[in-house]
Amino acid sequence: MKQKRITNFKTLFSSKEIEWETPRELFIELDKEFNFTLDPCATKENTKCKKFYTSKEDGLKQSWEGEKVFVNPPYGSEIKKWVKKCYEESKKPNTIIVLLIPARTDTSYFHDYIYKKTELRFIRGRLKFLGNQNGSGSAPFPSMICIFALKKNETNTNTNSS
Repeated sequence: MKQKRITNFKTLFSSKEIEWETPRELFIELDKEFNFTLDPCATKENTKCKKFYTSKEDGLKQSWEGEKVFVNPPYGSEIKKWVKKCYEESKKPNTIIVLLIPARTDTSYFHDYIYKKTELRFIRGRLKFLGNQNGSGSAPFPSMICIFALKKNETNTNTNSS
């Protein structure tokens, strides 16, 4: 039996869509645990929190200090900026960040900002995203949840001395 050879690896490991609205049941389950106060990368139509930033306000440029943040970032090439932002903001006092992203454990951002620095929860199967946009339906990638929070024995390394 002749095996079919995969020649188009680009489509196998990429997603053309960058906005994937969080499945309602997943958000509700996480919100029960974390009581989110901020959605930094939302639209008015898909926000999950009362306080949110759209692309116009640019959540990457805002402070998240003191917030319980749910982040489902755009999944394009900018994702590494969101992961780095989550890591940096998590070092601020009273800040907890829950990040939903594709499970790309081979990326530099995974090793630089997530691996051994967060609590990881891998999602079994493929998420079914919401919305009427093209980024709805079953994801073409596995997903994971990364929880960024200072541990009780950690100190804040980003404090400025006056």
